[in-house]
Amino acid sequence: MGWELYDALIDGIPEGIAVKDFCKGVSWSYVEAECGLGIAKTVQDGARAQLYTGNYLNLDLKSLAALAKSWRFSEASLGVAAMNAWYTQPDKLAALGADVDGGESYAGRNQNPFDSMEERYTGKKIAVIGHFPGMATMDRVGHLTVLERNCRNDNDVPDSACEYILPDQDFVFLTGTTLTNKTMPRLLELSRSACTVVAGPSSLPAWPVVEAGADIVAGSVVTDAQAAKYAVRGGSKQQWRAGIKKFVWEPVRG
Repeated sequence: MGWELYDALIDGIPEGIAVKDFCKGVSWSYVEAECGLGIAKTVQDGARAQLYTGNYLNLDLKSLAALAKSWRFSEASLGVAAMNAWYTQPDKLAALGADVDGGESYAGRNQNPFDSMEERYTGKKIAVIGHFPGMATMDRVGHLTVLERNCRNDNDVPDSACEYILPDQDFVFLTGTTLTNKTMPRLLELSRSACTVVAGPSSLPAWPVVEAGADIVAGSVVTDAQAAKYAVRGGSKQQWRAGIKKFVWEPVRG
């Protein structure tokens, strides 16, 4: 296990792509490169020491993406945003056959996988890593367990229960920020017997994530860089919706 997933994602990015701009915000981060703009949720805490103390604009995109391995999670968030700047682009999603913002496979449905997959998980055992908006449907039609560091509801269990809970589930939903905090490889490994969905704007539509165990990736792609940058810097929900669209990728394995 170890760094295999991270190394594969980093190795997939060509060398020499210039970084044009970045923002490490309180809630969100972005990296703008010659190939496009990528976003990620800013995760706080972690180690105090940074992997890189210079100007991030002096790094190429591949080197900046390598900071996803940082144990200072805000720095790792920037690394994941750099990965998204390469992997999560409209042309690459089209080549993968992903559905962006309501294409044929999810036409007329909410792009939120918690809603769009209702028929598939009804009556099944479902585990969700952390609290997401829109889980009410799961709680109503399935057997829901939420792994949460700070338990606050009756169906919450401590996140340390993952070793015991996940191998017995039919569906597992985890946030893309688990890549940032380094728990994704183990969570995917524990969920091998389930249909596993990686969800949220940090999620990467990349084959190494699938090879690590993800069955579906539901994330966000930047379609208007300027609007997305304003939104990340504290703009309105309208700017977010104008600049960023949801996608769902369910790869067909050979």
